[in-house]
Amino acid sequence: MKANEQKLVIPKQQREIHAERAKRLVMDFLPGEEVEVMFRRRKRERSLRQCRYLNGVAYKLLGNATGYDRDDISEFLCGTYFGWKDKPIPGKRVKQVPVRTTTTDEEGKRCVLSKLEFAEYVDFVQRFGAKHGVVIPDPDPEYFLDDKGAANDGQRVRAA
Repeated sequence: MKANEQKLVIPKQQREIHAERAKRLVMDFLPGEEVEVMFRRRKRERSLRQCRYLNGVAYKLLGNATGYDRDDISEFLCGTYFGWKDKPIPGKRVKQVPVRTTTTDEEGKRCVLSKLEFAEYVDFVQRFGAKHGVVIPDPDPEYFLDDKGAANDGQRVRAA
Protein backbone atom coordinates (compact mmCIF):
# COMPACT_ATOMS: atom_id res chain seq x y z
CA MET A 1 0.00 0.00 0.00
CA LYS A 2 1.28 3.47 -0.85
CA ALA A 3 2.02 6.14 1.75
CA ASN A 4 -1.04 8.14 0.76
CA GLU A 5 -3.42 5.18 1.04
CA GLN A 6 -5.32 3.75 3.98
CA LYS A 7 -7.16 0.46 4.24
CA LEU A 8 -9.85 -0.40 6.76
CA VAL A 9 -11.43 -3.83 7.03
CA ILE A 10 -14.91 -3.82 8.52
CA PRO A 11 -15.79 -7.25 9.93
CA LYS A 12 -19.34 -8.53 9.68
CA GLN A 13 -19.75 -8.40 13.46
CA GLN A 14 -20.31 -5.00 15.10
CA ARG A 15 -20.44 -3.09 11.81
CA GLU A 16 -21.86 -0.01 13.52
CA ILE A 17 -18.76 0.41 15.69
CA HIS A 18 -16.45 -0.06 12.74
CA ALA A 19 -18.53 2.29 10.60
CA GLU A 20 -17.72 5.03 13.12
CA ARG A 21 -14.01 4.26 12.65
CA ALA A 22 -14.50 4.53 8.90
CA LYS A 23 -16.16 7.93 9.30
CA ARG A 24 -13.24 9.17 11.43
CA LEU A 25 -10.76 7.88 8.87
CA VAL A 26 -12.57 9.71 6.06
CA MET A 27 -12.57 12.95 8.07
CA ASP A 28 -8.91 12.70 9.20
CA PHE A 29 -7.29 11.34 6.04
CA LEU A 30 -5.50 14.00 3.95
CA PRO A 31 -7.39 16.97 5.42
CA GLY A 32 -8.38 19.59 2.87
CA GLU A 33 -7.83 17.26 -0.08
CA GLU A 34 -10.24 15.37 -2.28
CA VAL A 35 -10.22 11.64 -1.47
CA GLU A 36 -11.60 8.55 -3.13
CA VAL A 37 -13.52 5.97 -1.09
CA MET A 38 -14.20 2.49 -2.45
CA PHE A 39 -16.11 -0.38 -0.86
CA ARG A 40 -15.84 -4.00 -1.89
CA ARG A 41 -16.43 -7.42 -0.41
CA ARG A 42 -13.39 -8.65 1.48
CA LYS A 43 -11.68 -11.54 -0.26
CA ARG A 44 -9.25 -14.03 1.20
CA GLU A 45 -6.07 -15.20 -0.47
CA ARG A 46 -4.32 -18.56 -0.45
CA SER A 47 -3.15 -19.82 2.92
CA LEU A 48 0.34 -20.05 4.37
CA ARG A 49 -0.16 -23.83 4.46
CA GLN A 50 -0.73 -23.86 0.72
CA CYS A 51 2.43 -21.81 0.10
CA ARG A 52 4.48 -24.07 2.34
CA TYR A 53 3.26 -27.14 0.49
CA LEU A 54 3.94 -25.69 -2.96
CA ASN A 55 7.44 -24.46 -2.08
CA GLY A 56 8.49 -27.05 0.49
CA VAL A 57 7.10 -30.16 -1.17
CA ALA A 58 6.11 -29.75 -4.83
CA TYR A 59 8.79 -27.31 -6.01
CA LYS A 60 11.42 -28.99 -3.83
CA LEU A 61 10.76 -32.43 -5.32
CA LEU A 62 10.83 -31.00 -8.84
CA GLY A 63 14.07 -29.17 -8.04
CA ASN A 64 15.69 -32.31 -6.63
CA ALA A 65 14.69 -34.25 -9.74
CA THR A 66 15.75 -31.61 -12.30
CA GLY A 67 18.56 -29.67 -10.64
CA TYR A 68 16.77 -26.36 -11.18
CA ASP A 69 16.23 -23.90 -8.34
CA ARG A 70 12.88 -22.89 -6.90
CA ASP A 71 12.62 -19.59 -8.82
CA ASP A 72 13.32 -21.22 -12.19
CA ILE A 73 10.77 -23.96 -11.50
CA SER A 74 8.16 -21.43 -10.38
CA GLU A 75 8.71 -19.21 -13.43
CA PHE A 76 8.52 -22.14 -15.84
CA LEU A 77 5.40 -23.65 -14.28
CA CYS A 78 3.60 -20.29 -13.98
CA GLY A 79 4.36 -19.61 -17.66
CA THR A 80 3.23 -23.07 -18.68
CA TYR A 81 0.01 -22.74 -16.65
CA PHE A 82 -0.92 -19.07 -17.18
CA GLY A 83 0.78 -18.50 -20.53
CA TRP A 84 3.78 -16.46 -21.67
CA LYS A 85 4.30 -12.85 -22.75
CA ASP A 86 7.24 -10.90 -24.14
CA LYS A 87 9.06 -8.51 -21.82
CA PRO A 88 11.50 -5.97 -23.29
CA ILE A 89 14.95 -6.05 -21.68
CA PRO A 90 18.07 -3.90 -22.24
CA GLY A 91 19.86 -4.26 -25.56
CA LYS A 92 16.62 -4.18 -27.54
CA ARG A 93 16.06 -7.78 -26.59
CA VAL A 94 12.93 -9.58 -25.47
CA LYS A 95 12.52 -12.17 -22.75
CA GLN A 96 9.53 -14.45 -22.29
CA VAL A 97 7.97 -14.26 -18.82
CA PRO A 98 4.78 -15.72 -17.34
CA VAL A 99 1.62 -13.74 -18.06
CA ARG A 100 0.99 -13.83 -14.32
CA THR A 101 2.28 -15.59 -11.21
CA THR A 102 0.59 -16.86 -8.08
CA THR A 103 1.07 -13.40 -6.54
CA THR A 104 0.94 -10.91 -9.44
CA ASP A 105 -1.61 -10.26 -12.17
CA GLU A 106 -1.14 -9.67 -15.89
CA GLU A 107 -0.02 -6.07 -15.23
CA GLY A 108 2.51 -7.08 -12.58
CA LYS A 109 0.37 -5.73 -9.75
CA ARG A 110 -0.05 -7.73 -6.57
CA CYS A 111 -3.03 -10.01 -7.01
CA VAL A 112 -2.76 -13.18 -4.99
CA LEU A 113 -4.64 -16.25 -6.18
CA SER A 114 -7.61 -17.30 -4.09
CA LYS A 115 -7.40 -20.56 -2.20
CA LEU A 116 -9.41 -22.34 -4.89
CA GLU A 117 -7.33 -20.93 -7.76
CA PHE A 118 -4.16 -21.82 -5.88
CA ALA A 119 -5.40 -25.39 -5.30
CA GLU A 120 -6.09 -25.71 -9.05
CA TYR A 121 -2.55 -24.51 -9.80
CA VAL A 122 -1.13 -27.05 -7.32
CA ASP A 123 -3.14 -29.79 -9.08
CA PHE A 124 -1.49 -28.72 -12.33
CA VAL A 125 1.97 -28.85 -10.70
CA GLN A 126 1.26 -32.39 -9.46
CA ARG A 127 0.13 -33.50 -12.94
CA PHE A 128 3.21 -31.88 -14.48
CA GLY A 129 5.43 -33.77 -12.05
CA ALA A 130 3.67 -37.06 -12.78
CA LYS A 131 4.13 -36.59 -16.55
CA HIS A 132 7.85 -36.19 -15.93
CA GLY A 133 8.27 -39.10 -13.51
CA VAL A 134 8.21 -37.05 -10.31
CA VAL A 135 5.65 -38.23 -7.77
CA ILE A 136 4.39 -35.26 -5.77
CA PRO A 137 2.25 -36.48 -2.87
CA ASP A 138 -1.14 -34.96 -2.22
CA PRO A 139 -1.16 -32.16 0.32
CA ASP A 140 -2.61 -32.57 3.78
CA PRO A 141 -6.40 -32.33 3.30
CA GLU A 142 -6.42 -29.36 5.69
CA TYR A 143 -3.93 -27.32 3.64
CA PHE A 144 -6.89 -25.60 2.00
CA LEU A 145 -7.82 -24.05 5.36
CA ASP A 146 -6.39 -20.75 6.48
CA ASP A 147 -3.88 -20.57 9.30
CA LYS A 148 -6.71 -20.35 11.84
CA GLY A 149 -8.33 -23.55 10.56
CA ALA A 150 -11.18 -21.91 8.62
CA ALA A 151 -12.07 -22.26 4.96
CA ASN A 152 -12.58 -19.09 2.92
CA ASP A 153 -14.73 -17.80 0.12
CA GLY A 154 -12.39 -18.85 -2.71
CA GLN A 155 -12.04 -15.34 -4.11
CA ARG A 156 -8.92 -13.63 -5.42
CA VAL A 157 -7.38 -10.76 -3.44
CA ARG A 158 -6.18 -7.66 -5.27
CA ALA A 159 -4.06 -5.12 -3.42
CA ALA A 160 -5.59 -1.66 -3.12
